[in-house]
Amino acid sequence: MRSVALPLPVAALSIVCVLPVYGQRPSREFTRDSAAPYLSFPEPGLDDPAAYEGYTTRVFRDSRGNAFQVYVNGATARVVNLWADALDESVGFTVRDSGGKPAELAWGTARAVVAESLAGRMRSLSYGLEAPGSVSLGLFLLGSMRVERDLQYGRRDTLPLDAAPFPQHELTELIDHIARLKPSERARHLAMLGIKTVDALRARLTPHIVLEHSDTTWAVHVEQPSFDGKHHLRLEISGDSRETVPALAGSVLTVRRPAGGPVRISMRVTTDAPALTPLSRTEIFNDDFHRFYDAVRADTSHAERFRRLEREVRGVEVLCYGEKLMAGLPNFATYFGRDMLMTALLMQPVWAPEMPEHVIASALGKLAPDGDVSHEEALGGQAIRENAAEYNRLVAARRLAQARAVLGQLDATRENYIMIDDDFQLPVVAARYVADPRVSVERKRRFLGVENRLARLVANLDYVARHAAPYARNPIATNLVSFPRGSDGRWISASWRDSRAGYGGGRFAMDVNVIWVPHALESIGTILDALSQLGLKPAIPKGPLATFAKDRAALARAVATWKGAERHFQVTLAGGAVAERVSKRVNWLPQQERDYWVAVQTRAGIEQDSIRFLALSLDAAGRPIPIVNTDPAMALLLDSLGRDRTLELVEPILRLYPAGLYVEGLGPLTANDGYAPRDVWETFRPDPYHSPTVVWGRDVNILLAGLSLQIAALPSGSDAAPLADAVQRTVTAVDRSGLRHAELWSYRIDNGRLVPTRYGTSSDVQLWSLTDLAVQYLLNHHTP
Repeated sequence: MRSVALPLPVAALSIVCVLPVYGQRPSREFTRDSAAPYLSFPEPGLDDPAAYEGYTTRVFRDSRGNAFQVYVNGATARVVNLWADALDESVGFTVRDSGGKPAELAWGTARAVVAESLAGRMRSLSYGLEAPGSVSLGLFLLGSMRVERDLQYGRRDTLPLDAAPFPQHELTELIDHIARLKPSERARHLAMLGIKTVDALRARLTPHIVLEHSDTTWAVHVEQPSFDGKHHLRLEISGDSRETVPALAGSVLTVRRPAGGPVRISMRVTTDAPALTPLSRTEIFNDDFHRFYDAVRADTSHAERFRRLEREVRGVEVLCYGEKLMAGLPNFATYFGRDMLMTALLMQPVWAPEMPEHVIASALGKLAPDGDVSHEEALGGQAIRENAAEYNRLVAARRLAQARAVLGQLDATRENYIMIDDDFQLPVVAARYVADPRVSVERKRRFLGVENRLARLVANLDYVARHAAPYARNPIATNLVSFPRGSDGRWISASWRDSRAGYGGGRFAMDVNVIWVPHALESIGTILDALSQLGLKPAIPKGPLATFAKDRAALARAVATWKGAERHFQVTLAGGAVAERVSKRVNWLPQQERDYWVAVQTRAGIEQDSIRFLALSLDAAGRPIPIVNTDPAMALLLDSLGRDRTLELVEPILRLYPAGLYVEGLGPLTANDGYAPRDVWETFRPDPYHSPTVVWGRDVNILLAGLSLQIAALPSGSDAAPLADAVQRTVTAVDRSGLRHAELWSYRIDNGRLVPTRYGTSSDVQLWSLTDLAVQYLLNHHTP
């Protein structure tokens, strides 16, 4: 492979990131093409650059249509290159100026060069950056994007440039275990990793860095194989010897420009990782959406609307592959069960009828033997870390034969089954697919007839029936579906609010028990009926599912019982109690926030109305933890509820904060813990991800899509004005935030003003945030 630099001015610094086979010089046999960024953030006219606080990113598509993202975190000058392919790989490093501060980096070229070897084994992409002067590069981390993510979560991107970026103790412990084995057994284990000595294996933990010179160019090669030796990363940094002077000191490269002034940085990244199979927009969207898209494009008087629509369509494209739908870029470029399933439900009005097959097939392919849906996969370097931990446990227990089996497949994909909401969402999505008359009988039979999908689907239905059975038999709160208990004794937040504080310390989640379990049970009947109509007769294990298959009245009773679970979560507070609790919560806040929200209360008048809402969760004894939340909006997606019931569910969401969730110029907060005890406030404060300080784009889309569907379902002549007003208030607030299309956003109080801000670790391209496409379509068709 021959290095092809983008056109650079004289005195440019060229940084080329390459990921070919370790220890081999690149082949010259490459095909090349030029490409503009497929997506960029922030984008003039669509985004507020100030809200991004120095963060900038571009997403390209490689020669196979897989997403390649590069981002620069201006606060730390961390440059990360993500290849969102079958291994979720990344190359990251930090750039600092001559004073040791984060270097000011900007894009140096408008386009990139994509390339692929003629043999198809390697793909590359080149692009440019610009720095204002001499720079130093260090903290090189080559491997899994999950490891890069952990490095940044741990703030290790701020360490000295020569520090170890992210020690992986699982791998060092594995090496120590091998070193202590008897010589014959040690040799056997090393051979499985394609290496002869412990020292050589230990060398795989750090990159090998070499500086080379010629009369006109210099190059630094940073090489590191994956720990199992199957995949290889190579970072090449090069420049013009006549204009720039490199110096390598250990793992830190310093590049000076003696003449002074700015330098331009060109980068190339190449990977030999397997590519995924991208889906095109014609495969993803249905004819109705394409007509809507064409109409928006034709409306030249609202050009910005089309720009945003096109950007969202592209966002969906870079996340959708035949093998799976990724959760988001850059941090979650892998399978996430819940994200796919929720997206399938939200996007049903605009998706091609066959699109759910990719979601269902992916979920079924990763299903646990007992029918549990995988929440998240671990790929490549992250899989190696997790498998190494398993190897270490087995060796410590002297179970060497099993340890060797793990070692032989050290990069095998691992699944995380800790979440519970996705287990009950899969039947809902599957039921809608098998009952969809737009999909032919032959196609459904063919889809279910391969890869053991029918048996796997039945296993999931059996899982749902078994976990719903205790409450169906005896409907008391402590028989509801529970979160698992963590090793520290706390209940794990095992639904979508999966941060530590997400459910306020609760054991039983409202969204799981009030919304997903009843609808999963209903879906069992839909699926069994559809399978019968398809002429399919799967084996059904003994137990509750077999009972439901034989006795539909028993299934109907179970559904009715579960629909009564809402009563455990109902909270009603009189006006006086509302005012008292809200005031206590506001007075507890830091002064700037307290003053702001007191002013809001003063303008709105002291809250005198009672409030009625569904608690976010129940504690271990089955008592409500009174946190107002957006989750009731999910119910609007699944049933025709009628105007009054819809308004009852959304009233707390649209009530002005700090009594409800609605914040003008921001949107509906995801939670309000003002009615909960003080220990809940103190839990949320340092863990804001699902707290009363953030708005989630996911919540906004669920609310808007649900309201639109409820408006469409109203009988002719019904008064839709209150629901339409709810839509308009929500749209107005989130549009004014300037962050409507982000994954989530927050705010700060600045001189008595509420200033919306981008949440620091939010995704740039997020799957369920892009369901805004369905929202736009529904609002266009169903909202007065």
